[in-house]
Amino acid sequence: MKIALIAHDKKKDDLLNFIYTHLDFFKKHELFATGTTGQRIIEHSGLAVHRCKSGPLGGDQEIGAMVANEAIDTIIFFRDPLTAQPHEPDVTALLRLSDVYDVPLATNEGTASAVIQYLSNKNRE
Repeated sequence: MKIALIAHDKKKDDLLNFIYTHLDFFKKHELFATGTTGQRIIEHSGLAVHRCKSGPLGGDQEIGAMVANEAIDTIIFFRDPLTAQPHEPDVTALLRLSDVYDVPLATNEGTASAVIQYLSNKNRE
């Protein structure tokens, strides 16, 4: 399964902790991430990650293009709802594409846990 991992600056540590908690799950899948998030995942977990550009430099759009080309199966995007993002239109476009192409998208830890549990059970079937 191909999973995209994205986190706004104030949520990167939360995503790293989430990945560490579910490391066995993430080891079994092909991972993609925006630039800085991907680098931090590699440094803190040792996982192989295909890195796109940083979000503000087009990384969200790169992942959106992968969604549109059916090359991503799910997205985990720890968003910071309390801080304005200069690339908010790109974020909105990615959210829209996940709806258009019916790609599961988790924007917080609770939903990400539910998506991982669902995907883990689905892979056992």
